[in-house]
Amino acid sequence: MKFRPCIDLHDGQVKQIVGSTLVEGGAGPRINFASDRPASFYARLYREDKLTGGHVIKLGPGCEAAASEALAAYPGGMQIGGGITAENAAFWLDQGASHVIVTSHVFKDGRVYEDRLRELMARVGRGRLVLDLSCRRRGEAYYIVTDRWQRFTEVAISGETLSYFAGFCDEFLIHAVDVEGKCAGIAPDLVKLLGEETPIPTTYAGGVRNLEDLRLVEALGQGRLDVTIGSALDIFGGRGLRYQEAVAFNRRPAGRG
Repeated sequence: MKFRPCIDLHDGQVKQIVGSTLVEGGAGPRINFASDRPASFYARLYREDKLTGGHVIKLGPGCEAAASEALAAYPGGMQIGGGITAENAAFWLDQGASHVIVTSHVFKDGRVYEDRLRELMARVGRGRLVLDLSCRRRGEAYYIVTDRWQRFTEVAISGETLSYFAGFCDEFLIHAVDVEGKCAGIAPDLVKLLGEETPIPTTYAGGVRNLEDLRLVEALGQGRLDVTIGSALDIFGGRGLRYQEAVAFNRRPAGRG
């Protein structure tokens, strides 16, 4: 298991927000942190610390220039998501992204557009495609959510679902939307499920607040999940976890906690 870094962009600025509050036409998202540093600063930091597999996420319009600058600062070192379609995916790979992360183009209006998924795979190749299967709890299960995480699909996260979607992509990125951005702890049942069932590399996001939570994800996920951390990190204004602690977590000798 390793820590994967992130750069979340909103209105062209590096921010940490509570993703479930990003509602179109609403009063605006709940912002945990807004940086006075450019996205390229964080990308260079991750490159210097040899952190791989992180992601740049464009949360709405006005983020293209900042995203391109981040990718240029760490070519081949980060994935990109937010508004990715079959038409623009190749452009972002050319900008330096290692993978494109697909969400609303495939999961929209509460349904899965398998034809779009197949077209994307044909255009960029399975090996450069990441599917965002972010989900929310409803009853006893977690369901993939669409449209800025506000609308439930009828697709539950399960071994069968994960096996099916694994045929289309190289990795999964899965936010536990109910706890994402709140620094109040992870979704342990979801982490356990993913650790038991995912057949391909998977990054879990949501609720990690300190080093103990990082270790909990490792234990419950059987060491099979990677994890991304946002609002809890000191580089994003957090108080629960120092960035250098997360970097050191990646540098541990094999088998050391």
